[in-house]
Amino acid sequence: MKAIYTFSETDRSSLSDSLIFLGANPYTDYEKFRDAIGSLIAEERVPAGFVDACSQIKRQRDDKLTYAHVVSNCPLDVDRPVFDQTNPVDDKYLQKQTFVGEGVLELLAQLTATPLLSYATRNNGDFFHDVYADNRYSGTQTQKTDWELYWHNDRTAHPVRADYLALLGMRCPTDDLVFTKYVDGRELLKFISPENQELLREKAFVTPYDELSRASNRKQQVSDLHTLLENEHSFRYYDTRTMPADPSSAPHYEAVRQFRDALAKSREQYHRIQEGDLLVIANQDGLHSRQMVDIQHFETTRLRWLLKTYAFRDDAAADVHSDVWLDGVRGRVLD
Repeated sequence: MKAIYTFSETDRSSLSDSLIFLGANPYTDYEKFRDAIGSLIAEERVPAGFVDACSQIKRQRDDKLTYAHVVSNCPLDVDRPVFDQTNPVDDKYLQKQTFVGEGVLELLAQLTATPLLSYATRNNGDFFHDVYADNRYSGTQTQKTDWELYWHNDRTAHPVRADYLALLGMRCPTDDLVFTKYVDGRELLKFISPENQELLREKAFVTPYDELSRASNRKQQVSDLHTLLENEHSFRYYDTRTMPADPSSAPHYEAVRQFRDALAKSREQYHRIQEGDLLVIANQDGLHSRQMVDIQHFETTRLRWLLKTYAFRDDAAADVHSDVWLDGVRGRVLD
């Protein structure tokens, strides 16, 4: 994918300096960190090119032109430690002392008016997550895996799901080819008959929770009944997991079969996230996956690290869940 904006070295350095000296830790006091980022915007200390790029991203989403964007050469923390893969989240708390990458992601959220979302049962309620291999989840279908991810929406089984995802390349292999694929929901609809679209809009499907969610909350085993298609072209699906709740319902299985055929037929977008790349995609209005194309040095690729955020579509979407915000922290849902 072509970048909508590339930081110049001057702007990259200037913003990095501002983010290093925020004086707030997003993992111990997210609200203070969020407000400090807001002050940078109010004081016009964010490069105009990035501000304009975020406005363009928002405009293109509103106009339904595209839901996938790339910003390149973003500021990153100078020190990007290698975390202990037996418990990388706790090791990050110990080792990471600057929060430049987190600042870039929070700036994106505020400048596109898409407030961040976190889950009380995931990574201690953090708003910033690591796509980073954890030995406990090797070969699984979670963001902690060291291998491929099938077509999916993030948090498919959960009742509260992000509208947008952002992925920032913090450490990316230079020799091995790892691609993120994205397919727009409108592409999928081209290959699904009206009759099957109606079946997919019925609350007739279930999705088992992923391994990480089950480990975080033992009550999370299988989702409630849900639609597979909703709104104009929003999908709730995880390949190999989502299925009709009634195993004897041939019409619903046929609808899923045609949907999976549509995945094979639709035009896809590919992006190889490199260090400093910020990939922003719709989570519900499309599907995404990870493809390991050519891996020559698996142990190096296991250290690949992306910073990630979940975001609501807008303030109104966030306010829908205000009754379940944990400890009064906006955007942290009890899930």
